[in-house]
Amino acid sequence: MKKPIATFLLGAAVLTACGTTGEPAPAAKDKDKDTGSVAWAQCTDLVGPDGKPIPPPAGTECGTIEAPLDHADPGGEKIDLALIRMKATGDRLGSLVFNFGGPGASGVDTLALAGRAFAGLNQRYDLVSFDPRGVERSAGVKCGGQVDKLLSAEAEADADRLAKEFAQACKKDSGKILPHVGTVNAAKDLDLIRAAVGDRQLNYFGFSYGTHLGAVYATHFPKNVGRFVLDGAFDPTVTFDERAVIQATGFDQAFDAFAKDCVAQSCELGADPAAVEKTVETLVDKLKTEPLKVGDRELTYSMAQLAVITPLYAKASWPVLEQAAAAALKGNGTALLALADSYTGRKADGTYSTMMTSLQAINCADNADRPTAAETARTNAKVKKIFPILSVEGSGEACAHWPVPGNDDAKRVDATGSAPIVVVGTKGDPATPYRWAPALTEQLKTGVLVTYEGEGHGAYLTGNGCVMKTVDAYLLEGKVPGEGTTCAA
Repeated sequence: MKKPIATFLLGAAVLTACGTTGEPAPAAKDKDKDTGSVAWAQCTDLVGPDGKPIPPPAGTECGTIEAPLDHADPGGEKIDLALIRMKATGDRLGSLVFNFGGPGASGVDTLALAGRAFAGLNQRYDLVSFDPRGVERSAGVKCGGQVDKLLSAEAEADADRLAKEFAQACKKDSGKILPHVGTVNAAKDLDLIRAAVGDRQLNYFGFSYGTHLGAVYATHFPKNVGRFVLDGAFDPTVTFDERAVIQATGFDQAFDAFAKDCVAQSCELGADPAAVEKTVETLVDKLKTEPLKVGDRELTYSMAQLAVITPLYAKASWPVLEQAAAAALKGNGTALLALADSYTGRKADGTYSTMMTSLQAINCADNADRPTAAETARTNAKVKKIFPILSVEGSGEACAHWPVPGNDDAKRVDATGSAPIVVVGTKGDPATPYRWAPALTEQLKTGVLVTYEGEGHGAYLTGNGCVMKTVDAYLLEGKVPGEGTTCAA
């Protein structure tokens, strides 16, 4: 789950035997027949992380379905939901729908880029993803070009003022969609997608925030749950304050692990882990008063914060952090700024995807809490003690000024009556710390916990053989992991 920092928010052991109890009802087997109602066609507007067009991968198609703007008024105004699929290459079981997180990530672009990582699943499933409502092509939330201003705020007064201006710009540009985004509405859209692709039950793979969306879907449509995997679990019951503190702890632990690994690999940043951490912290802190010029832009303190946490999401990207920080120490902030841009969705032309604006709209919709400046400052003080790189000087919080109220409906999770739901938690996950995986498993009532004793945000995409074997056996064969299944790093 991505967390907006700056002014948005503070913030195998041998695989155990697989049982077959609680096996989910199989999807309809339609090897050649397309039973859905989506008018699939060639994809024409796929984009990469830099905002530049990318060619559609072979076998990929795009389409749209209609959804009510307001699910309480199904006969009223409609919005389009953008979909993408990669057709099954073998004996087709049905569709497997993905949400890759955020909230606010484009599932259409992400599946186009990451689909090959799921080649084994693609043999039996059409891989399907979508832009959730409020994201990119699905009535994406726009906020008048305010993201740059908000991210650049350093002083407390500026932060709160810009947070107010940001919220008002969102209301002006996207006021119609703002009351109707959020995870409960997206879960109802998921059931429309299930029907549109022709499946009796929804087979689903959710990552990070996608675990929350999947859990809420299972709460509202337990009998429609097919084979569900939730990787990088989020506990929806935590408050803003608890989330910030828990994630600060997670990133602090990941930073420690990065520093130890860096030293083991002959680190440019220090001779021991403590020296590595001090070097990076000093580099970031210095940017408060001395931003680093990068062409016609600046690497500021808030941008460097984002740049440091971005590679901590995956162990494979730790060397990128070492190289980028080492270059910045020599006066070249290009790589760190690029890391920050990848986090915020900034494109090469200076515009942004809807990632940050969609994220804010969905977070505000999913919470009745509206933290005050004083409450945010108290949370920041806690964060600063745990992981100083995540602390902010400003106290602006856009939800405090949000133009529509939120509610706590998405915090209720109870999938009683559903098929087994596999929840995967990673011991070294900084963004969705491991403690949230058993918590979500318990809330679901039908959850089955799988533990990965490795590093990084999420487990399946690390390529760990045990995790992939366990998840694939469930999705492809319906084999429910045994109690206490644990995979070594």
